[in-house]
Amino acid sequence: MKALIFAAGKGTRLKPFTDHHPKALAKVNGIPLLERNIKYLKSFGINDFVINIHHFGNQIIDFLKENNNFNCNIEISDEREELLETGGGLIFARRFLDHGEDFLIMNADILTDININDLVSYHKKIKDFATLAVSDRESSRKLLFNDEMVLRGWLNVQTGEQRLAEFNKGFKALAFSGVHCINPSIFEKIKRTGKFSVMEEYLDLMQTEHIHGFVHNNLLIDVGRPESVKEAEKHFK
Repeated sequence: MKALIFAAGKGTRLKPFTDHHPKALAKVNGIPLLERNIKYLKSFGINDFVINIHHFGNQIIDFLKENNNFNCNIEISDEREELLETGGGLIFARRFLDHGEDFLIMNADILTDININDLVSYHKKIKDFATLAVSDRESSRKLLFNDEMVLRGWLNVQTGEQRLAEFNKGFKALAFSGVHCINPSIFEKIKRTGKFSVMEEYLDLMQTEHIHGFVHNNLLIDVGRPESVKEAEKHFK
């Protein structure tokens, strides 16, 4: 299985580090996030990667070269001309991913110990084109699922704004974990082009398609701010 790691973002919440570096190279206990996530996915037998780059992308290329690609097959999806966000980045990387096999997507600034084998097994069992890892934790935005764990909406916790596929019948509100398992049939379903969030596309597609959530109780830290680096260092040695 291939994994697409989103490493292109500007990481503005991680300033001042990201004034001179990509967020994917921010260190937790001396080890860059990108290295941690490549090794984490390798522990589940994943050795083929696509990494998208934009902000200080040359530093990521140099870092991978210095480490001999961590003995993996790594392809670079080069967005240095224009940052395309998660949805646009996925479409831009299509040539690396659209080969009939399921693949994984992970944000470079997430640290977690989700069992990837369990996520992939669940995805293959339900045969959706997209399965989203989610958990019950604090988040300003939540995804809403019915009793069968099918995506039915989105909620902004702070403002109360909702987007729903149907009337909210006591849906479960869970936070997206930045890890998803995808079937390449998604490329035929996505309507947007250019720069867009893949979550926007999921929220459109939930009207007509089944997108399941995979609930996990594992540790997950969004290493997006300097204080979350300190939190991550308590858990990831």
